[in-house]
Amino acid sequence: MVFTPPRDSSRQDQLRVLLEDTYHKRNLVHLSAGSAVPLLRNSIWLVVRGMVKLGAISIHGDELLLGLAGPNEPFGEPMSNVEAYGATTLADSDLLCFSLDEIEQTPYLAMALLRATTSRMRQSEALIGLLGLRRVEERLRGFLELLAADYGQPCDEGLKLNLRLTHQDLASALSTTRVTVTRVLGQLREEGWLQIDSQRHLVVTNLPKRWVG
Repeated sequence: MVFTPPRDSSRQDQLRVLLEDTYHKRNLVHLSAGSAVPLLRNSIWLVVRGMVKLGAISIHGDELLLGLAGPNEPFGEPMSNVEAYGATTLADSDLLCFSLDEIEQTPYLAMALLRATTSRMRQSEALIGLLGLRRVEERLRGFLELLAADYGQPCDEGLKLNLRLTHQDLASALSTTRVTVTRVLGQLREEGWLQIDSQRHLVVTNLPKRWVG
């Protein structure tokens, strides 16, 4: 399985407090789940609460999942050169928008966003590494482990993913088909490694120790 170092939660908390203290007077942009986020030229978005799916459309018209941006993570048009790049909220989300000029003129903000961008880069590298695994089961298990380690919420059964990723989203992220994803998810549930709660959220019940920070 591809290994990715766990996040530094204390550093993430420091970033959140810094931004909230500095920009408490700035209006947050609230978007409901399933909303398209406008990608503005020369502007960076930062997720305060919620989750955003980053994707694109291939030359064959297929949807591609390029990554996720959760709390304290940035995304935006300047951070990608992918054509047909887009962002959609997976949950009700609060976002902040910063211009590149504002970031350049505020050193501590630039440093905070640099650290947050590093986290996003590690996620992207982990996703690329997963695509090198031959078995779809290994890819899917690794992807769910990555999401649980980064965004999972502790519950009695394990780590719950408060995300609304469809089977097609998972298939797009892992270069496979929706039918295959559905079959493998069923296998993981039969093994007891994965559960689905009453609200249809995925729960990873057996996260390896190396993922726990």
